[in-house]
Amino acid sequence: MTLSFAPPAIATPQDLDSTLRTQGYAVVRPQQVATLAGLDLAALLAWRPLWDDLPPDNYLRDGGRYRRRRHACFVVDGAAVTLAPHRPHWQPVEYNALHGGMQRHFEPMAAALVGQPAWQQLLAWLGQVSSALKGTHTWYTEAHQFRIDTTDGIGRPTPEGAHRDGVDLVAVFLVGREGVKGGETRVFDATGPNGQRFTLTEPWSLLLLDDPRVIHESTPIQPVADGGYRDTLVVTLRAGNFQGELAR
Repeated sequence: MTLSFAPPAIATPQDLDSTLRTQGYAVVRPQQVATLAGLDLAALLAWRPLWDDLPPDNYLRDGGRYRRRRHACFVVDGAAVTLAPHRPHWQPVEYNALHGGMQRHFEPMAAALVGQPAWQQLLAWLGQVSSALKGTHTWYTEAHQFRIDTTDGIGRPTPEGAHRDGVDLVAVFLVGREGVKGGETRVFDATGPNGQRFTLTEPWSLLLLDDPRVIHESTPIQPVADGGYRDTLVVTLRAGNFQGELAR
């Protein structure tokens, strides 16, 4: 029997800011995501096929073949969202002991996604969430499309284990999951014993993380049908600069 713990979602959209401030994370249901971002949920759901064409992640140090991804960078300044020149993804080893300290060159996200007004509006809304939590800034934003599959028998959404990302805000959208069990999300207080565990199951449900305050991980997925996978969109926002750049 597979246990699935329902996520502790905010009661109303108006609760988002207070929930983030109180506990350092918040779960937002799909319709609430659409309402808060000013988007039609159907438009978000229509993006799902864009996860079917992700190249393999060739940097997995555990030797796995279970992760595919694309990556893009943006500068979010109020309502203005600008696609930044394509750049490698870099994290310090302090935040990613497995893959930190190296430049990872991933294929860019498709123009069919990042060129859409709805995409820019989604990022602008995340910038508003960040500014409400941290104060008004220009947000150096990285977006990652992930597919974790069960090619190797299991797939690891976070092979580096429980971690922080070294940014101000992390947004993890579940885009879809098919033919798998597992993939439980775990969020812990970075300085204490408190934690929560739950499983995101609804497409376009969202986990928001105040990254300095919490650490997070997702447990491995296992197949319950052929071709099982879990698709996510991870967006990180950071004031000052992209990681690996000198402060601006």
